[in-house]
Amino acid sequence: MRRSVCLYHVITLSLMLSTLTHVTFSELVSSRNPSRWPKPPCKMYYPIHPDYEASCPDVVAFVCATNGLTYKNECFFCIDRWEFGPHIAFVKYGKCN
Repeated sequence: MRRSVCLYHVITLSLMLSTLTHVTFSELVSSRNPSRWPKPPCKMYYPIHPDYEASCPDVVAFVCATNGLTYKNECFFCIDRWEFGPHIAFVKYGKCN
């Protein structure tokens, strides 16, 4: 009986944590306030060596930057930022107006 009570607590805790994670994550994702969205993780896309040619995935997830350009996805934005300098900053996910 003691083992079943312990198992019950583990299952209950797991369900509570998964529900909390789901609620928190869905709130972040569905938030209409872009300032709460995470910025692109540009270090992930920077080339290892200056002569290395980066290849971005063919995924459409638009990113708007301060230079007024809409990039196909965060990888293209990050590579441009790496090549042309930090004056190109992230504005929002989605197309620029």
